[in-house]
Amino acid sequence: MVLSAREESLIEAVRALPSEEAEKLLVWARQLADLAGGRQIQWSDSWSDEDLSDAAVASVISFDAPEEH
Repeated sequence: MVLSAREESLIEAVRALPSEEAEKLLVWARQLADLAGGRQIQWSDSWSDEDLSDAAVASVISFDAPEEH
């Protein structure tokens, strides 16, 4: 299978994560795939630049917050 540059970049980013965090990300990705129900999602049609910026900020805040167990 040939991967796009974006796909390769994503794989490199996941590989750089600590194993626990990578597993959390993979679980989240599987949950999103389940929500899609086999349909291909056209993210560029669904996410504005503002949406992406908001998601990035929320991700950083969540990542920096201490975990509650």
